Amino acid sequence: MEAIGQAGSCVGVFCEEGVVLAAEKKVTSKLLEPSKTSEKVYVIDKHIVCAVAGITADANILINQARLSAQRYRLAYQEPVPVEYLLQLICDTKQGYTQFGGLRPFGVSFLFAGWDRHYGFQLYQSDPSGNYGGWKATAIGANSNAAQSILKSDYKDGLLLSDALQLATKVLSKTMDSTTLAVDKLDLTTLIKSKSDPSMIVAHSLNEEELEAVLQETGLAKPKPADEAS
Repeated sequence: MEAIGQAGSCVGVFCEEGVVLAAEKKVTSKLLEPSKTSEKVYVIDKHIVCAVAGITADANILINQARLSAQRYRLAYQEPVPVEYLLQLICDTKQGYTQFGGLRPFGVSFLFAGWDRHYGFQLYQSDPSGNYGGWKATAIGANSNAAQSILKSDYKDGLLLSDALQLATKVLSKTMDSTTLAVDKLDLTTLIKSKSDPSMIVAHSLNEEELEAVLQETGLAKPKPADEAS
């Protein structure tokens, strides 16, 4: 739990069009080469993504297991795995590591966002004990209690995708104790239905231009050097 409390914050927000996941990219040293892939948000299957807070090495083990289970289900039943079914498998593994001697629990919490034909879009949170629950909006990682308080007061049913992006960004800025955000410290991912083919679910990670546009809309963008000079 200590590792999770010190990890970069992750926020999940449910909206009319789908689910938004926002994550803080923590830079531990200026000498580190920037990662080519996200270390906070992972694609499990075409219709499921997850955000992690905690020990990355532990998360990798569980994510690989989730990906393998999803493909086994698809091979056996010729359809995508239901979101909650997959989460139950992962949580069973996490719970098993809490009850036997000689093992330590997985030091990682997850936010799972997904879609299936049974319940549509869903957002779940799971902790190291193996407990999980469905949420409309939630947060894990550093200052998650403060993030939960903001979400309780600001979240409303029927949010549009653009509103959910702004809310997730706003909450993330509060957990980071910052009045401005830089695109290199932010990871925003949306899980929505494809506009060209509504039967397809698309996980999209916002690029720098899209992130900058969201920050401008929320008033959290860093002022450009030219603006500061003037």
